[in-house]
Amino acid sequence: MKISLVAAVAENNVIGKNNELLWHLPADFKHFKNTTSNHYILMGRKTFESFPKPLPNRVHLIITRQKEYLAPENCFVFASIKEALQFAKNQNQEVVYVIGGGEIYNQIIEEANELIITHVNASFQDADAFFPEIRKEWKKVSEDFHKSDEKNAFDFTITIYNK
Repeated sequence: MKISLVAAVAENNVIGKNNELLWHLPADFKHFKNTTSNHYILMGRKTFESFPKPLPNRVHLIITRQKEYLAPENCFVFASIKEALQFAKNQNQEVVYVIGGGEIYNQIIEEANELIITHVNASFQDADAFFPEIRKEWKKVSEDFHKSDEKNAFDFTITIYNK
């Protein structure tokens, strides 16, 4: 089973603050939707709670330490990443997309096979969530540059890495 980390990351590895992104890039949201729709997505509880409602056409795997956490339909709760991945494997999933947050990325990056990173061409100083450093064992396999426009405030590049 492929484990793919999907994240939008600023130049200084920032991914957010107070459970929110610090930028608005509708073109990247569209890419995220196209990539993750009809798949399993794994995330921490705080990331899940940052959505107004579960994301459509996806099965949510939520990691939390809260033993009695209640999740809506098509959302499954696990005490560990390992348990969530085993569940996905038992469901014959070919890929699980890990969508955050920073703590989850740090715990799973060594097991991942793929990174789908939107590199946002900006730095943000006031942040509390970061993506781990992408080390040398990760090799770029594709890049897709997007120029800023009236809807997307920053230039960004969607880069896929494999190891």
